[in-house]
Amino acid sequence: MFTLLKIIQSITRSLHSEGTPAQVAVGVALGAALGLTPLVSPHNLLVVAAIALFNVSVPGAILGLLVALPFGFMLDPVFDAIGKALLLEAPVLTPLWTTTYNTPLLSLASLNNTVVLGSLIGWLVLSLPIFYAARFGVARYRATLHPLVARSKVYQAVRASKLYNLYRLFQP
Repeated sequence: MFTLLKIIQSITRSLHSEGTPAQVAVGVALGAALGLTPLVSPHNLLVVAAIALFNVSVPGAILGLLVALPFGFMLDPVFDAIGKALLLEAPVLTPLWTTTYNTPLLSLASLNNTVVLGSLIGWLVLSLPIFYAARFGVARYRATLHPLVARSKVYQAVRASKLYNLYRLFQP
């Protein structure tokens, strides 16, 4: 229960932070990679490393993961069809897949799996639209919805409560 509240708190804090909308949007796009592709794929280690090493929003990545995860499951048949078309029905790509499979580190990427390959290609195609939509959404939220929420009586009552002040004492 408290972990869910912490996730919601960090996402809300990220939306209200001083970070740029682009930082949050890159986090959302990288989190979408984790949600759209099979989670135990080796390329997700690179995605997690990028989230950790670069100046992107980790709560944005969590948000992207949570939003994209159900779509990843729903789109698995589409990703399978994409992977099957690239692996089996495109003879011009056969030397590429043979080289990839026979290269020691690249063979660990599981690109011979139709769902892994299709979901990775699907995410690569969708990453720019996800980035631009998230950047627009964060900027729009900060410009229009946040001031309305901050002026609401419920928001001001919660911020004025003793329980909220006690909660803020224990914030890092």
